[in-house]
Parts: sequence; structure tokens; C-alpha cells
Amino acid sequence: MKKGVAEFLPENQLLLDAVGEGIYGFDLNGHAVFINKAAEQMTQWRADELIGQSIHQFHHHSHSDGSHYPMEECHIYATLHDGKPRHIDNEVFWRKDGSCFAVEYTSTPIYKDDRMIGVVAIFRDISLQRQTEQALRNALKQVQALSQQLQDENLYLKTEIDNEHNIHGMVGNTPVFNAMMAQIKLVASTDSTVLIRGENGTGKELVARSLHSLSQRQNRPLVKVNCAAISPNLLESELFGHEKGAFTGAFERRKGRFELADKGTLFLDEIGELSPAAQSKLLRVLQEQELERVGGSKTIKVDIRIIAATNRDLSKMVEAGSFRMDLFYRLNVFPIEVPSLTQRIADVPLLVSSILSQLNKKLGKSITHATSQTLNELMAYSWPGNIRELQNVLEREAIICQDNYLTLTTPLNADRGKQKNHNKSLKQMEAEYIRALIKQTQGRISGPHGAAQIAGVPESTFRSKMKKLGIHKRK
Repeated sequence: MKKGVAEFLPENQLLLDAVGEGIYGFDLNGHAVFINKAAEQMTQWRADELIGQSIHQFHHHSHSDGSHYPMEECHIYATLHDGKPRHIDNEVFWRKDGSCFAVEYTSTPIYKDDRMIGVVAIFRDISLQRQTEQALRNALKQVQALSQQLQDENLYLKTEIDNEHNIHGMVGNTPVFNAMMAQIKLVASTDSTVLIRGENGTGKELVARSLHSLSQRQNRPLVKVNCAAISPNLLESELFGHEKGAFTGAFERRKGRFELADKGTLFLDEIGELSPAAQSKLLRVLQEQELERVGGSKTIKVDIRIIAATNRDLSKMVEAGSFRMDLFYRLNVFPIEVPSLTQRIADVPLLVSSILSQLNKKLGKSITHATSQTLNELMAYSWPGNIRELQNVLEREAIICQDNYLTLTTPLNADRGKQKNHNKSLKQMEAEYIRALIKQTQGRISGPHGAAQIAGVPESTFRSKMKKLGIHKRK
């Protein structure tokens, strides 16, 4: 044994063999003079195969990508030359079978009598640690991707809701429509009570949603109450809530719409249908911003903005004594009149385009436009049902439509809304509809896209109707 090697050998080899980390000892020439059991197990190289050899050429010869790793660039051998300790955690060692594993190692100079006699390299296999770290990184990427997906979906849903409900979903460009929009933008940012007036089907709820979405309460709830849809004896309970046992069927305490709308907006649709008792309680809430549940005595403070809507003339109701004057003045702080469709008939093409876009999503259609003749007929109609009636007409025609452009199967006349259908019997209208379907389907009764399927009835029922009404397919 060389003198340098003997001088370097550890005094307690059994102790070093018991260590879990791999340990190499190198002389000043860079040759291995000691290899412990852990190093043999990790590299698959036996000590007797490496002692006296340059270990670098056995399992430190290449980088992880397989590219050559020159010995002069090796950190272990760098320590032999400058005597500086090093810590490395981004390299690999190669096993005897040609596989590699990630390692973390230190190269430390060994001194005796102030003279460097060699270097000790201590290493450990960090493959499992790297796999765990990579798994965590992959999991984090998945979480980030899912988080981004949720954000995108939320943004998409919010956009969809905005397009359907808020001010961006209100379509028009006529002077009367623009004047209404200017009023909405003017009052939306305040907490003032707004009374929306207009005929049925003009979009009063859409105006209310726009007011809320443009307000400082937009992140709080908008709670709707249809005063006409709730029976008078339950309306107070719906608005103000009730205590357990307040009346028959009140098995538990329940919050009313006012409490649910706290810090938000309460939309009272069809306000003219409120009972005198409910009117009195509503007035108190507007004045004091407080209420009591039905059957309760506790005063509950609320912070709400009231938006009311009606198709009735409340001032005439006040004169008739059916609506409280003081409540009317409380509600009528900032009135907004929603124009009827006949007042903004020039907006029909824009409305048709917007409604068809919504119907395409709802019905799975790809209708791009309505024909010029169809638009002319729609603009010549009186629309007693306003935009709601326009939506219904377009949906019915969209269901029947088999092309990417929409036409009317039953043409509208300028006076149709006033008298045309009123002068026809139900039998005549039914016959016209069936004839229109037969013409639309070119005589096809059964099967996909047949007249019976479009009408939503069994083929036998459709043919029975034809026979009863004296309709023949050839005619």
C-alpha cells in the first residue's frame, strides 16, 4: 500500500461502513483510497473495483443529459487543486448497470499536520426527493391550471350573466331609449329609491338589474319580490319574515326578503299589488330602515336600496284611495319610464339580432339573421306584448327554422295585433299553423324535422288533426 494511501485510511472503517451516506476518500492524485458500504450499494461498484482508480471515469463521466463531463470540471477534483470545500446538489452519479441517480454531495479537503493529504466526498441519493419535488411542482401546476380554469369559467359566467341581465344586455339606439339609459346611469350610483314605470313586457326587471349592477351595491344581493305573484296573506311574511308559530304552518323562524337584501338592493315588482297593511309596513322600512318579523316584536335594522316597478298608474290609485299617498311619494323619488316597443320601433333590428344570438345558444341553432322582409313585417306590427312578445314570436319561429336565416311562417300584418287574430276562430288559427308547417317541411309529416316533430306532437295526433280540419298534404 502506498504511503499516501496508508496515511489517509480511516482508523474506524466499521463506523464509516455503518453510515447511510456514500463516502469516498481520494489521495492527492485523485485516486480512490476508501469506499464505504453505502457507496457500493448506491453505485453497484465494489470497492475492490475502484480502489486506486479515478472514480470520475466510472460514474461521474457524464451529465444527466448524457453529455460528456470532463474530469477537470469536476467539483471533487477542483477541491483537490485549490483545497476549497464544495456543496453540489444538481448532478448525477452513474451506476454500474448504466442507470443514473440524482445526488447531493460535498467535497471536503482532509489535512494532517497542516498538510492536505486528500479529499473526502460524502454523497446521498436524492432521487426520491427529486421525484417528490417534481410531483409537488406538477400538482401545483394542476392546481394553478384548475384555479385559472375556475377564474375563466367565473369570468365567462359573469359575462354571460352581464350580457343577459345588466346594462350591456339592453339593446337600442333610438332617442327615447338613449334618454332612458342616461337616466339609469345618472341615478345608479346613488342610493335613491327608483320607481320604474312601463307596460308589461318592456323590460322593467332588466332596468332594475342594470341599476343594481352599476351601483356600489353590485357585489351584494339583488333580491326580487313579485308582489302580484304572492297571495296577500303571505306577502307580509315574504317581505318581512316571520317568527316560529306566528301563524298556522310557521314551523320555524324565517328571514324575509328585506333581511336577505341587507346591504344590497330589493326589487319590488308590481308594487301596485301591495295590500294596505303591507304598504304601511313598507313605508316604515323606507323611513326608518327597520322592520319587525310577523309575530315578532324585535326591531331589525336593515340597509337596503329599494327599486320598485309597476305597469299601473299609481297616481290614479292614490286618488282612488287604493294606494297610500305618502308611500307613493317615497317610491317616486326618481321615476324612470320604460318606453313601449312601439315608441322605439326603430330598435327592432337590433333587438332581433340580440334575441337571435340568445336563442342560438338556447336552442342549439345557427341563425345568423332575419330576412329584410321579416324585419319589415316585425317593424310594421303594433306589439301589444312589447319585447316579451317579440321574444316569443322569434323563439317560435327559431324552433321551426331549418336555415341560417329566419323568416316568418305566419306573416305579420300591421294591424294583426289589433284585430286580425281576434276575428279568427281557434280552428282557423290551428289550420293555418298546420298548413304553414306542412309547407315549411315540404310535405314531410313524420321523422326528424317533420311537421309532427316540430309541432311537438305524435305523428298520429298530427294526422288526426289534419283529417279533422280537412287538410290534405297535396293541397
